[in-house]
Amino acid sequence: MLSRNSRFVVLGLMALLLIAPALAMPGGPPWKNGDNLVVESGCSCHGDGAASTEVVISISGVPRAYTLNQTYQFTVSLQHASNDGGGFMIWDYNYGTLTPGEGSQSVSDEPGAVSQSATGNDWVISWTAPSSDVGIIPFQLVGNAVNGNGNFDAGDAWNIVSFSISPPDTATNDDDENLALRTISVGDYESLFVAVEDPEAVEAERQENLAELFFDEGNIYYFMTLSIIIIAAVIQGEFYERKFGGGPEHLDKSLAIPQGVRRGAISALLLIGFAWSVDNDSSWQVMLTMGMLTLWAFFGVYRTVVQARAPPQSKDLV
Repeated sequence: MLSRNSRFVVLGLMALLLIAPALAMPGGPPWKNGDNLVVESGCSCHGDGAASTEVVISISGVPRAYTLNQTYQFTVSLQHASNDGGGFMIWDYNYGTLTPGEGSQSVSDEPGAVSQSATGNDWVISWTAPSSDVGIIPFQLVGNAVNGNGNFDAGDAWNIVSFSISPPDTATNDDDENLALRTISVGDYESLFVAVEDPEAVEAERQENLAELFFDEGNIYYFMTLSIIIIAAVIQGEFYERKFGGGPEHLDKSLAIPQGVRRGAISALLLIGFAWSVDNDSSWQVMLTMGMLTLWAFFGVYRTVVQARAPPQSKDLV
């Protein structure tokens, strides 16, 4: 039987083991992954444990051949279809001197290597060439594009690249600064344009589009039906007026002429407005409104003409 104090010690050790993964990388990746160096073997705890071409990792400002004691500015960048930021680690096997910049730091277990100090992208670091010719200098660079959920899971993806810098006076075109420096990258650029869509987001967008479609078509059918009913009611009123009401009332020409002119001018303006809305591909609401107003104005002209031609009744002669 364990004593009470011993049980507390065991529980404390278990808690430390559980939180260890969360504390393992507070400001950068670990130097080793088991017996392997992370900078050489990659981040097996992220993604599916293997390098992914979906991550395009690049480093710019790299000379083709180094000049003794010269300092170069490198920019390390990550590109991924959906993950905007992440981390990196770079090492030159201590042939030169890597100096961290903003957002980066020296690796505690290997001060000659540099990694990110917090999740980010486009890190600018410095590298100073050695003071003597040491031959070809190898570099290892690993980059991890994370999905930002705080977990080590399949949503993260990483890639790794190896490159080297030639000894002094061994590269051509060194007199041209633009040709002397280069950008080295690895990954599939086409994958950057094929982001994996969230099924829930796709379904939500589809439902929203359906709702908008039903709303728009419902409004179209409603107002088109209402317009047809109004036109049918006017025609029906004309029919019953002629058949049972003795026809339209007489309107004296002294009143009919100015009224017809006014209604004719309004009809012309509305007809121009309706033609403008059609020509400019206005919304169906605008075209329907202009069309109905134009029909109503023409009906007013028609009523004026019909009333002016109607025979006067006895009440009109008093």
